[in-house]
Amino acid sequence: MPYRAPVKDIRFILDHVVGFAEVAATPRFAEATPDLAEAILTEAGRISTDILAPLNKGADQTPARLENGAVVSSPGFAEGYRAIADGGWVGMAASPAHGGMGLPISLALGVDDMMSGACLALQLKPLLSKGQIEAPEHHASDEIKALYLPKLTSGEWSGTMNLTEPQAGSDVGALRSKAVPNGDGTFAISGQKIFITWGDSDLTPNVCHLVLARLPDAAEGTRGISLFMVPKFIPDAHGKLGDRNSLRVVSLEHKLGIHGSPTCVMEFQGAKGWLVGAPHKGMAAMFTMMNNARLSVAAQGVGVAEAALQHALAYAMDRKQGATPVAGQGTIIDHADVRRMLAAMRAEVFAARSIALSCAVAIDMASATGNADWQARAAFLTPIAKAYGTDTACSVAHQGVQIHGGMGFIEETGAAQFLRDARILPIYEGTNGIQAMDLVARKMADGGEAAFRLIDEVERGAEAARSAHPDLAGDVWSAAEALREATEALVAMPLNDRFAGAVPYLRAFSLVLGGAAHLKAMQADPGREALARVMIRRLLPEHGALLAQAKEGAAGLYAVGADDLAA
Repeated sequence: MPYRAPVKDIRFILDHVVGFAEVAATPRFAEATPDLAEAILTEAGRISTDILAPLNKGADQTPARLENGAVVSSPGFAEGYRAIADGGWVGMAASPAHGGMGLPISLALGVDDMMSGACLALQLKPLLSKGQIEAPEHHASDEIKALYLPKLTSGEWSGTMNLTEPQAGSDVGALRSKAVPNGDGTFAISGQKIFITWGDSDLTPNVCHLVLARLPDAAEGTRGISLFMVPKFIPDAHGKLGDRNSLRVVSLEHKLGIHGSPTCVMEFQGAKGWLVGAPHKGMAAMFTMMNNARLSVAAQGVGVAEAALQHALAYAMDRKQGATPVAGQGTIIDHADVRRMLAAMRAEVFAARSIALSCAVAIDMASATGNADWQARAAFLTPIAKAYGTDTACSVAHQGVQIHGGMGFIEETGAAQFLRDARILPIYEGTNGIQAMDLVARKMADGGEAAFRLIDEVERGAEAARSAHPDLAGDVWSAAEALREATEALVAMPLNDRFAGAVPYLRAFSLVLGGAAHLKAMQADPGREALARVMIRRLLPEHGALLAQAKEGAAGLYAVGADDLAA
């Protein structure tokens, strides 16, 4: 079955689960009326379904390649990218001052979700540009903003982020790239960067690199890092492209998945760059881009999970195998175990989508109101949305292969591509382990206040549903209370003990939020009760075992020595 963009589901969650109406009620986003939201999502869904989705399999089979030092894109990508750029989708949430639509992140995230499900490898290109727009908007000089932002916002030029080096992955402070003043306000950037998504492109005439590097007087670690804009072609003051900059693609990585997206090893050889933000404050500027990108990656996870689920469902409704125990079509969807997998897949996709959109609503409300509680909520939900959304992509794609049986292991069916593509999502933009550590450290530096506010909200929602659905509401309330106790325990722990249980804690928090989202959904639409029961009665109970792990601390892990781990 061809991919079909889940416009209806996204709209339902916005309207009935995450409170998008509150965003539209602010002066900042007053133009985001229900009619406009419907039009935006419907058109993005059409492009995703009709234009982007047909490119997905071909990009997997005919990857991006390097010819004479330049990237050659997969077939059809030029037309697909033009549909994205010409439709204004790159800059839909960007400032109108530079040609953007100024629409809520909530709507932009719904678009990311659909376009990722349609063709993840191509969607990565505008995603990086959208993230890059954020950093200069908040940190760059007026000259850089005026020159670069209109081109990036329109999609005429594209952007990248250059952090990782061979010796500096999650430990960004170990980077060695150098920036030497040229004496004219520019800097000579030298160094090598790896894992640079869409580091070169034949889809746009210019590629603009945001590069982290050290000035000569820089301190060690992250405090000595600065951020620079380094374009492939150097533009004049009017945006006309001039000389090629001294940078190049050394090679393309050979990857498990997302074959259509070129992952480049970049070399900068005294390339001309311009400082973005203050000297030695590059990480603050880059984090503006990274936080945006992390939520977008959450949407990528939800999108890929949705596509994998649709693919598996179509196969299950067509494949006949064995006698089925219930009256139906006689296909494998009527087998209890297959129905179990499909139901769990749909329940988790809904939960992950709801959490991601809830985070987006918090970002929009923080932007519209400046309220500190909204800001804290957005910050707290970001690592949860990223980790849970991308883990869901892997688990749903995995189950999708399983539903196909032996044919899932055969490339012909296309099920394997979703699993291969999904596997990068828990790794890039900060591994999910890093997300979990961020959650229990930085995001709980307030003593857990942001966490407790979310837990309080879940319990209020459960109490409101208790009269109509006492069993399900009671389960959600009890899970939230267990989460509260675990949060109190974690706050009292030394940091490394928190880290030892960070991943299970994040997943437990995700399941509780997911159960609450399903509870709210079934109150708005009683037809969603069956799916809510799957989430709350079959998946949510995992939280107990996860929280037990979270409270166990680190000592038991370090008691396991290298000899114990060896064969």
